[in-house]
Amino acid sequence: MLDAVANSLAGMAWPLALLLAWLAGEAASRWLSLPRVCAYGLAGFALASGQLGLLPAPAGTPVALVADFAIALVLFELGQRINLNWLRHNRWLAVTSLVEAFGTFVAVLLVARALGLAPLPALLLAALAMSSSPVAALRVANELRCSGQVTERMLHLSAFNCVFAVLVFKAIAGYWVLTSAGGLFPALWSSLVVIGVSAGIGAMFGVAVPTLLRWQQRGGGNATVIFAIATLLLVSLTHALQFSALLAALVFGLVVRYRRIVFSGADRGFGTLGGLLTILLFVFASATLSWPQVAQGAGLALAVLAVRTLCKVGACAAFAGLSGIGWRKGALTGLALTPMSVFAILLLEQTRHLGIDVFSQVAGLGLLVLVLELLGPVATQRALILAGEAGREEGRNGA
Repeated sequence: MLDAVANSLAGMAWPLALLLAWLAGEAASRWLSLPRVCAYGLAGFALASGQLGLLPAPAGTPVALVADFAIALVLFELGQRINLNWLRHNRWLAVTSLVEAFGTFVAVLLVARALGLAPLPALLLAALAMSSSPVAALRVANELRCSGQVTERMLHLSAFNCVFAVLVFKAIAGYWVLTSAGGLFPALWSSLVVIGVSAGIGAMFGVAVPTLLRWQQRGGGNATVIFAIATLLLVSLTHALQFSALLAALVFGLVVRYRRIVFSGADRGFGTLGGLLTILLFVFASATLSWPQVAQGAGLALAVLAVRTLCKVGACAAFAGLSGIGWRKGALTGLALTPMSVFAILLLEQTRHLGIDVFSQVAGLGLLVLVLELLGPVATQRALILAGEAGREEGRNGA
């Protein structure tokens, strides 16, 4: 009897955590004018098994699959908003993306090695540092109803950062497998094959789903439901085959945009479903962290944070004039790319089956992830406000 009651209460942990996180987010937005996602992350960390103990460790559980679905929806929306023709007309934006991402990789790698980190963990840390969290970028931009050059550049650069981070991280993971297991085929499978097949699955969905929509001659809300179901199917398929749902979802959105299937404003963010999954995603990401992970390696974490921020802001400011905006808005674009945590956590989760535990190899990664999860969205919010691109925040002034 007591065991049954205990199991029932354990089943309520995640719904209760989501409710508490939502309340914290509304309080942070209303009283502190902070992005809601900061409070979601703080609530998840506080409620995790290593702290208050309400939430069990989420890694490897069905909640992880739901989190993959949540970030896949975000990456699909991000890919669907990317205009590749812009890169053809403004090649300096592409140069900015390359310099910003790979400059960050090189700088973080040098700092990590200088502070005594082993070569392979240093490479993985540098690959993670390349990424920018599309979840925080889109959520903050949607909350503030932002539009303008800084917003669009932030979203485009965030998407490119995700692609670069996945490609480099998978390549390094393949090298890790090669050096540890000694097998060429497992190494190629975990890198090149995973990248190619994941992108191929996303492209296949990008062709098939718009074709289905045209055949049914539907749009608006029905299109939103179909795209959400298709994304769920894509995540389930890539998860079962151990491919990258992150890369597949982003390619899915890019191909859909290329085929000129565009969401209406009401569909942006997948509405209530997207809002609920965003809460779960931030709670999940921070619940994977424990206090012992966060309490160590402060020197490395702060050094990587400083170098990463300097590289992104510096690169975006340096090429701002050549790409068509002032240096101030370029610097603000780089500052808006500060969030990293949620995407990095999900990328790490998807390599768990390879036996790669970066948290145990890199003291300081936990603190870096937590700081960027709590303060990164604030940097994005302030950058967009300083750029003059924020409209009315959702839920205020009758919006």
